[in-house]
Amino acid sequence: MSAKKLLVVGAHSADFVWRAAGSIAVTTAQGGSATVVALSYGERGESGNLWKEPNQTIENVKLIRHAQATEAAEAVGATFRCLDWGDYPLNITDTALEQLVELFQEEAPEVILTHTPVDPFNPDHPVAYQAVQKARLLVSGAGVASAFERIDPPDWYLFEPHQPELCEFMPNTFVDITPVMDKKIKAMNVMQAQSYLIEYYTELASRRGNHARRISGNKEVQYAEALQHMIPMVVKSL
Repeated sequence: MSAKKLLVVGAHSADFVWRAAGSIAVTTAQGGSATVVALSYGERGESGNLWKEPNQTIENVKLIRHAQATEAAEAVGATFRCLDWGDYPLNITDTALEQLVELFQEEAPEVILTHTPVDPFNPDHPVAYQAVQKARLLVSGAGVASAFERIDPPDWYLFEPHQPELCEFMPNTFVDITPVMDKKIKAMNVMQAQSYLIEYYTELASRRGNHARRISGNKEVQYAEALQHMIPMVVKSL
């Protein structure tokens, strides 16, 4: 990734760690900046291990998830913020959408990463996609001058869902995360509320590294993250 300013939007506070921590670390290692935005903490549906504790509360789960996400983001050189809109279900009100648009104006990212529009196993991920898609169009004025403050249209990628073959995910971009895989592992190890995912996503990075080697012929690629590029490229030459 060559972007200097990256914005990653997840439905829940840990989504960025599993799906995009390597891509974030590559960006920041190259001198870029990255902001991670969670629309919710995932306090209801994404914090299974925390709810095993006796007398657990929503408020305490949020505090733990915030601390974990902040530490994980710092491990890959990013900053973290949560809009705390609630999960399972995640609902996007008009006021919430306006808040997201204002955040996009403030950040003015060059690249946005978010969820796929289809996920039959998670009710919140497609909602996050829809919010990001609409906010991106609104904040860029669909690419033309408008009567409100606008930014240049950010490039746009989807990160890999947990079951890509059922989410209409079409990987067409592979980010070599080999030099920063240790940072992704460090970030994943922070997320003990979902520790059962650490082994899965470590293995996935290895499998995607195999795909990236075969596609590129670069034998040095050991780990990769797969993304889906969502907009046509405009180039001066091939």
